[in-house]
Amino acid sequence: MTITRRHDPDYRGFASDNYAGIHPEVLEAIAVANGGHQISYGEDVYTEHLQEIFRGHFGPRAETFPVFNGTGANVVALDAMSERWGSVIAAASAHINVDECGAPEKIGGLKLLTVATPDGKLTPDLIDTHAWGWGDQHRAQPLVVAITQSTELGTCYTPEEIKAICDHAHQHGMKVFLDGSRLSNAAATLGRPFREFTTDAGVDVLTFGGTKSGLLAGECIVVLNPDAAHGVMYLRKMSMQLASKMRFLSAQFEALLTNDLWHRNASHANAMATRLADAVRTIPGVTITQQVQANAVFAILPPDVTERLQKRFRFYTWNEHTGEVRWMCSFDTTEPDIDAFADAVREEMAQGSSATAEG
Repeated sequence: MTITRRHDPDYRGFASDNYAGIHPEVLEAIAVANGGHQISYGEDVYTEHLQEIFRGHFGPRAETFPVFNGTGANVVALDAMSERWGSVIAAASAHINVDECGAPEKIGGLKLLTVATPDGKLTPDLIDTHAWGWGDQHRAQPLVVAITQSTELGTCYTPEEIKAICDHAHQHGMKVFLDGSRLSNAAATLGRPFREFTTDAGVDVLTFGGTKSGLLAGECIVVLNPDAAHGVMYLRKMSMQLASKMRFLSAQFEALLTNDLWHRNASHANAMATRLADAVRTIPGVTITQQVQANAVFAILPPDVTERLQKRFRFYTWNEHTGEVRWMCSFDTTEPDIDAFADAVREEMAQGSSATAEG
């Protein structure tokens, strides 16, 4: 059978790092894992070996549970960390609050207590706006603090900032969850091993992103403190996140975490975002709104420029009221891709300025 290619493999967009395809080394790993029979539902040799790989990165107590996607990973992890009467403190911009269609609340049965932040990062003081009311039967009990690394605004917590959050949360009897869909990008920026700003900083449970780093599909729930999460394997099944042919999820993560593929992919994506920010920040009328610390660039453009530019390149409007947009880079973004997009921004801004002058 002949499969017809129905897309232009040279096309690049800047809407999401999920738009990228599968990294060749990951695709090869899937092929290597193919053939023959392996026990299903996670009892295969690839998933068994994956436990050793993650423990090498996160410490000897780490327990790893591959799942299909990020929303499933977040909901299962938070559900395992909380109780039916519990609530989760998170930034208002958090993915679990904004982009998961209410899944943590509707599927996980969790109440989210959100805090507005200027840069997507929580602090002990911001956490304290909701960290109260324990023992009050009328209030959902704050049991978990959720942070994202790198954040939804492309910023990164330092190890010291995460430790301060964990120490503060643990003093109040709360647990700390870290959404790590772009954890590799943060590690590449910080130049620190994963363990230093997760396990050693006091994080109890995290999710580790794969899809945004070049995998076909798959994320992992990583329990760093087994006392902080209960029943993950049951919740994973109950939440429809248990893969029957799990060896193919695990083989992808083995490829990602071997020979520093995760670092190569993340470092490249981060570098492309920096290149893009440097190229557009000098264009009159373009305002970069956040520090570029990972693979995301946030900027404000005139609405008419955004509308025209989106006809040439896919990207998302982040805030309709302010005109803020988000541009994402991925492992396969190239320097010519960046330069072409920056030229397009420059052209559209010039056209907008001309139209304004004539008006």
